[in-house]
Amino acid sequence: MRENVLGLSVVTASGEIISTGTRARKSSAGYDLTHLFVGSEGTLGIITEISLRLHGLTEAISAAMVNFPDVQSAAEATIQVIQMGIPMARIEIVDSAYMKAINAYSKTSYPELDTLFLEFHGTRAGVAEQVQMFDEISQDFGATGFQWAEQEEDRNQLWRARHDAYYAGLAVHPGYRGYVTDVCVPISRLADCITQTQADITASGLYAPVIGHVGDGNFHATIFIDPDDDAMFEKALELDKRMVQRALDMGGTCTGEHGIGMGKLKHMRNEHGDGAVDAMKAIKTALDPQNIMNPGKVIDC
Repeated sequence: MRENVLGLSVVTASGEIISTGTRARKSSAGYDLTHLFVGSEGTLGIITEISLRLHGLTEAISAAMVNFPDVQSAAEATIQVIQMGIPMARIEIVDSAYMKAINAYSKTSYPELDTLFLEFHGTRAGVAEQVQMFDEISQDFGATGFQWAEQEEDRNQLWRARHDAYYAGLAVHPGYRGYVTDVCVPISRLADCITQTQADITASGLYAPVIGHVGDGNFHATIFIDPDDDAMFEKALELDKRMVQRALDMGGTCTGEHGIGMGKLKHMRNEHGDGAVDAMKAIKTALDPQNIMNPGKVIDC
């Protein structure tokens, strides 16, 4: 997302309107204010306008689902595909627990196995080559049950299973709420991190299926809990804490895309160190001295 943002109009805490970026494809003029404000979670200013880089539709798009015997096999196949440089448009994992919930919720009959959802973009010849290369690599990791979709309606139907996952999880335990957390690790550590996280989830006794944008090394665990059960909530927080520490120990981050807000504020110094967080605080103080922009979020001002 961020690489497609060309510039912003931002209202600062002082009421000044500033513009960042230009329509040029690249620039090295001064500080990168565009990315600073985009990544600030509203703590430095209010974005009122955004200029985006648009991309044309490719000649061919192909989507697929493929099953694996376990999450580690799916993750290792992903690692190999990324390291081979195959240009995947999308590659996402949905674990067997979520696939079972999706079948019950969406009245589908997909194999209830750990599954990768894929999408390939490019020329027809290019997409055909990408598909063949992925097929050959994935077979080495026990891939089965390929389901391909090229027509837009068929692709949308296939991806609907992925998009319905959260609501499917809620339907497993009516009245529960989802505590959604994510981490991101280097691709080389993805298989280890997911499998260790799944083992931790099993040991905790919580219902927390895994889903993620594994092409980026980013995955999510949705911990479904009874909102009236304080002990269950505390157990979920402890699970989340261990998940974050595991990712940090593997050279990753406490969140790939959900952001810090207040929930992961406690992890900032552990991940970045005092010096980096203090530098962030200095920026916050300079741009918002009265702390009126999303106070209490991202850094411990």
